[in-house]
Amino acid sequence: MHLTGEADLAAGPTSAPSGRARLRSGTRRSPSLALFVTEPARGAMEYATLPLARPWLALAPRGDGHGVLVLPGLMADDASTRPLRAYLRRLGYYSRGWRLGRNVGPTEQVLDGLPRALHALAERTGGPVSVIGWSLGGIFARELGRDHPDQVRQVITLGSPFALVDPRQSRADRTFRRRDHLHAPPARLPSRERIRQPIPVRSTAVYSRFDGIVSWRACVEPTSDLHQNVAVRCSHLGFGVDPATFWLTADRLAQPAGQGRPFEPPRWLRTLYPVVR
Repeated sequence: MHLTGEADLAAGPTSAPSGRARLRSGTRRSPSLALFVTEPARGAMEYATLPLARPWLALAPRGDGHGVLVLPGLMADDASTRPLRAYLRRLGYYSRGWRLGRNVGPTEQVLDGLPRALHALAERTGGPVSVIGWSLGGIFARELGRDHPDQVRQVITLGSPFALVDPRQSRADRTFRRRDHLHAPPARLPSRERIRQPIPVRSTAVYSRFDGIVSWRACVEPTSDLHQNVAVRCSHLGFGVDPATFWLTADRLAQPAGQGRPFEPPRWLRTLYPVVR
């Protein structure tokens, strides 16, 4: 398996900038300081609203029992994705965490363990697996889809900077780089340009303009027959407990395998999704 992390992405291209990079040359800024410093408080508030949303979240489309692999963000572990996985289990999915401890980046353990986890879950559930990744976990999820398209039903990324072109677009870059001595050798990692390329399986990028850690512009790519971008209103730390993100995830997972209906929120929930494209 070939993976990279936020530091590689953040370094940007070393050759002449692509058309996409040129378009973004004026938007390579960090999220605002105000958004960044309020991340913990906003994340806690979003967690507190989750129980209030349970009645209407229970109305989301039900699952078909297929496997869902959920990957945590940088410096997080499976505890961070427990609320989302519990919700998906209630809807009827066989959801599990990555079971690889704390996510410190693309270590040898991660590079070897993720394909095994994907294969084991596909075998256990009898078909391709949906993969959800939060932040750095979403970069890993996309590379699983790229390398194992026969075993990945779809990919959903939550605030994942797979389109990063400048280190200033992520306030987590320094944290990532402090741990690069733990990462796999560069020969095992793909180029930054590859990471930014579309993947061959259906994907949905969930992002927020209120993200205080990663620039939302680094979390989206052009819409296509296989890809859609959907904005929610949560903090970066809130993706794992945000009710709008939960509903969107349930809607995407409920699509029949091989079919790609674009996301359209119910009329009574449209205010939760400021941009759907």
